[in-house]
Amino acid sequence: MAHYAFLDDNNIVTEVIVGKDETDLTHDWETFYGEIRNQVCKRTSYNTYAGTHKYNGIPFRKNYASIGYTYDYSRDAFIPPKPFNSWVLNESTCLWVPPIECPEPNSDYVWDEQTLSWQQISL
Repeated sequence: MAHYAFLDDNNIVTEVIVGKDETDLTHDWETFYGEIRNQVCKRTSYNTYAGTHKYNGIPFRKNYASIGYTYDYSRDAFIPPKPFNSWVLNESTCLWVPPIECPEPNSDYVWDEQTLSWQQISL
């Protein structure tokens, strides 16, 4: 089973579908699905995140595509939407990172774009 992402004219993912497995060599499935929909279609890997394959396989296009992601041809990568103006793209992972590392990852901190700092929230 393989997944395929459809792109609009701005290379933004509009839909992701389950399609024919990439080992089925009867067609170039990206072209096949793209022609049916009259949209550019790119295969994406459900097991790839931040440039790493979940099962130590070969990572594919840096990240699994989701609606709203951008496909970058020069990087051959799917990149999520930029969450804040101050964040920068990590070229290795094709994920956005804050200008300041979170003091306690996976904790009760949220990014405050106005102050360009992490703020602890109380629950």
